[in-house]
Amino acid sequence: MDDLEKAILILFDVSGSIDDGLKKKAKDYCDEIKEKSSICSICLKKLCFSSIVEVRFWCLQTLQDVIRIRYASMSPEEKFFVRKSVFSMACSEPIDDENVAGVIDGPAYIKNKLAQVLVTLIYFEYPLIWSSIFTDFLPHLSKGAVVIDMFCRVLSSLDDELISLDYTRTSEEMAAAGRIKDAMRQQCVAQIVRAWYDIVSLYRNSDSELCTSVLESMRRYISWIDIGLIANDAFIPLLFDLILVSEQLRGAAAACLLAVVYKGMEPQSKLSLLQSLQISRVFGLVAEDGDSEFISSIAALLSGYAAEVLECFKRLNSEEAKGVSMELLNEVLPSVFYVMQNCEFDATFSIVQFLSSYVGTMKSLSPLREKQLLHVGQILEVIRTHIRYDPAYRHNLEILDKIGREEEDRVAEFRKDLLVLLRSVSRVAPDVTQIFIRNSLAGAVASSPDRNVEEVEAALYLFYALGESISDESIRTGSGLLSELVPMLLSTRFPCHSHRLVALVYLETVTRFMKFIQENTQYIPMVMAAFLDERGIHHPNINVSRRASYLFMRVVKLLKVKLVPFIETILQSLQDTVARFTSMEYAAKDLPASEDGSHIFEAIGLLIGMEDVPLEKQSDYLSALLTPLCQQVDTLVKHAKLSSSEEAPAKAGIIQQIIMAINSLSKGFSERLVTASRPAIGLMFKQTLDVLLQVLVVFPKVEPLRSKVTSFLHRMVETLGASVFPYLPKALEQLLVESEPKEMTSFLLLLNQLICKFNTLFRDILEEVFPAIAGRIFNVIQTDAFPSGPGTNTEEVRELQDLQRTLYTFLHVIATHNLSYVFLSPKSRGYLDPMMQLLLYTSCNHSDILVRKACVQIFITLIKDWCSRPSGEEKVPGFQKFVIEAFATNCCLYSLLDKSFEFRDANTLVLFGEIVLAQKVMYEKFGDEFLIHFVSKAFAAAHCPQDLAAQYCQKLQGSDIKALKSFYQSLIERLRMQQNGSVVFR
Repeated sequence: MDDLEKAILILFDVSGSIDDGLKKKAKDYCDEIKEKSSICSICLKKLCFSSIVEVRFWCLQTLQDVIRIRYASMSPEEKFFVRKSVFSMACSEPIDDENVAGVIDGPAYIKNKLAQVLVTLIYFEYPLIWSSIFTDFLPHLSKGAVVIDMFCRVLSSLDDELISLDYTRTSEEMAAAGRIKDAMRQQCVAQIVRAWYDIVSLYRNSDSELCTSVLESMRRYISWIDIGLIANDAFIPLLFDLILVSEQLRGAAAACLLAVVYKGMEPQSKLSLLQSLQISRVFGLVAEDGDSEFISSIAALLSGYAAEVLECFKRLNSEEAKGVSMELLNEVLPSVFYVMQNCEFDATFSIVQFLSSYVGTMKSLSPLREKQLLHVGQILEVIRTHIRYDPAYRHNLEILDKIGREEEDRVAEFRKDLLVLLRSVSRVAPDVTQIFIRNSLAGAVASSPDRNVEEVEAALYLFYALGESISDESIRTGSGLLSELVPMLLSTRFPCHSHRLVALVYLETVTRFMKFIQENTQYIPMVMAAFLDERGIHHPNINVSRRASYLFMRVVKLLKVKLVPFIETILQSLQDTVARFTSMEYAAKDLPASEDGSHIFEAIGLLIGMEDVPLEKQSDYLSALLTPLCQQVDTLVKHAKLSSSEEAPAKAGIIQQIIMAINSLSKGFSERLVTASRPAIGLMFKQTLDVLLQVLVVFPKVEPLRSKVTSFLHRMVETLGASVFPYLPKALEQLLVESEPKEMTSFLLLLNQLICKFNTLFRDILEEVFPAIAGRIFNVIQTDAFPSGPGTNTEEVRELQDLQRTLYTFLHVIATHNLSYVFLSPKSRGYLDPMMQLLLYTSCNHSDILVRKACVQIFITLIKDWCSRPSGEEKVPGFQKFVIEAFATNCCLYSLLDKSFEFRDANTLVLFGEIVLAQKVMYEKFGDEFLIHFVSKAFAAAHCPQDLAAQYCQKLQGSDIKALKSFYQSLIERLRMQQNGSVVFR
């Protein structure tokens, strides 16, 4: 063993016993050898004399690299020597007169690497230099299996490395592939096909592995060789014979037939080819018990055949051709439907795509013939089969663990396409679809317990999905079989209703068809039972119970007045649920926020909050709910100071649940009812508000509680109207205590609601709280931009950014609701300057154009509110000067000269319109004082030509705001080109 062989062995060692230093030395030594000019000779010599497989692999890999990289610089003699040696190895010939390299007797990866070396030579030399490679190879096939196997490897490698379009190719590779295919078609393809036929015929009973290799390489070439070489009286019968007789070769033969089926051709020629195949010979094979891989390949063959026939039907126009296509399709479809329901096959064939395409063709066949109606039923069977959950995941889906969630997501995603298909089918054959769903429901009830869950869930899902494809009007009138199906659904008791999946889809389906119940009120008791018994709200699974609460609330919203006779029964049935809602066990369940369980209170509120309910009854119902809840809060609040810190979170959790419940309950009561027609009801909510505001005092630092109380205040503003005012000072004072940026944002949103609802009525309270708000916010909000870059996108920074945005909205709401004098109150006056500086900076620089627009609008409003016409008394000393010198100059001119101000953006154009309006307002209020300063100082600093400045004055003094806007945009663009963005904000 010489040094090179030792180095190669060290390089390939995977035992871990050789240290990295020695490995690096070995690599460096091998790399050094690779650089030698005689490297090809070294490799070929080693391939002859060394039997070490690692050495042989390294030599072949190195040869391939050298040919690929240095081919152009190799001498003709060296190229000839490499070509002759590599070809001799592949054909089991002596490399020179005495040495035979036994490379093709080695392991598969050595033979594959030799095939790749040969293909690299073909890339450079065929057909111009080495035109006889394939015809020279063919006579050697008579040497037997070893050489035949090598030939198959070369053909397969050529496809992998160069021809197959399954891989991304460079333009050079595409050109080479085209050149090689053209030459092969002209020179040797017919001989190669003849060799394939002879080999398979000769070895079919003695060497199935060799025949499989031949058929596999043949499959790859069918797409681009003359199809007549394969689709003839010799080859096609051989392939069918192998499929029907040879257990070892049937799968490979079926794959070759599928390649024939997929051959790209003109539709008429393709139809003739498909017709000539007489594919019916293999129909019976799909139902065989046996090799699943073979069944899969037959499934793929039949499905591919059906798809191609369908394509012919769509592309051909003659009645005769369409008739032939439909005949072939009708012949194969029963087997295809069987395949789709019972077999697993290559995912590259899309069941949904094929069926959608077939259903699409049915639209042109209206009215449907008997065969097509039969096919509709089979398509529906396929859909039902594929939407079913796998029973293996039944337990995971019941407890909804990680695996269950993943399976649910997977099925939901998969069902999307099937749902589209079902819609198409129901449009083409509505009656057949509805009969199928009715029979599915009946069959699901009768199915055996071990299959029951998945069968029932699939049948119910089909009915639910049908509802998505039917108009509201059709549901309302119960068109088709709906008037039979909906009552059937309501009256059916499924044996597996306790399973989460079945219970959920049942409730969703009942909800989907509620428009029918609205028109057929005799079924209301059945609907109520479905939601209120163990199928719904009283289901043992909390996921189902909470979803049922949400859906029940939606049902109540739809039926409303029609449920008045059932209120007593409903409330009685919900007593235990209402009591359970405020238990910690219920509160702690980890479920989506949209299904927190408070929907049951919203449903009750909607029921008892109607004016159709007599006042006395309404008061009793509401009192029965509010009194125990408020007493519970009262008790918890009173004992909070006495309890230990460990108990506090549990108590806070229960209070949180109660606030959510009361909040949801109040949604059913309108402001008119509680303030005008039935003030006694309003009083009950006010008393509740009194109790809940104590929470802010006792739990000042529990953020979730403060958040819930804030949410409740929002609700009470809408419910109680102006009668909420006496409670606001105390509530707002408490909410300001200990408030962090996130809470301050919520607080400002509450104030925005109050201002928008009550306008100037809210002035006195706003005057009281504004100084505290300003003091808190201007301390934490920066005048300049927030930091950017790595590490700055923290939760703290995001909360401050949210607070800043909400602050601008808050200031905008104050200004635009006639409350700007709040800024001028004695307690707030000290914050006027920092507020102006912040608004000015933001109007010029903020990254959010809509925020900048809001700030400009604030300035416009303040100018109108605080400034009289020219030479009038100044309401806010210094404001006019600030607006003219700072706002007008920086926002209305310099900020526009920055290239970041993008006129092509729609929002930016709106901001620009506000800036132009601001100038118009300033001229109206300040007259020549504004104009002289803006033109003589700001325009002059921006080097604006005199004639343009004069035109600006003329446009500003005119009454056409559109003309002013258009002129000012062209002026800015002209100054930008002139200044090249040199004027900056100051």
